[in-house]
Amino acid sequence: MALSERDREQFLAEPHTGSLAVADAAGRAPLVVPIWYHYAPGEELWINTGARSRKADAIRAAGRFALLAQRTAPTVRYVSVEGPVIGIEPGAPEHSRLMAARYLPAARVDEFVEYERTQLGEHVIIRMRPERWLSADLG
Repeated sequence: MALSERDREQFLAEPHTGSLAVADAAGRAPLVVPIWYHYAPGEELWINTGARSRKADAIRAAGRFALLAQRTAPTVRYVSVEGPVIGIEPGAPEHSRLMAARYLPAARVDEFVEYERTQLGEHVIIRMRPERWLSADLG
């Protein structure tokens, strides 16, 4: 059964690891990778990724991407969104901190932000406006 607009937005706002999909090289299936994301109901969805990563390059070229969030318990539920990129900007420590706080225990946030800054290189924030939604609760 498809979720209501409120339920699908609320589900997407929960801290699930997303599966990002984006058109890649011609003649190949889309690039699909796991990723952390940030979303609040009624707002844009954003990701924080390496500035020169394959996914960032593919998103720049395609101008849009899709993201799937899912769970398996207590029921199988998923929400998929697809839409255009509405902005790409340099990453900043506040973005990293906000994202890390969404997924990690509070005691690990500073450590992750420092690791990202010193070990993972330049990042970008890619913002997407959800246009198309697909959702279901199969329980």
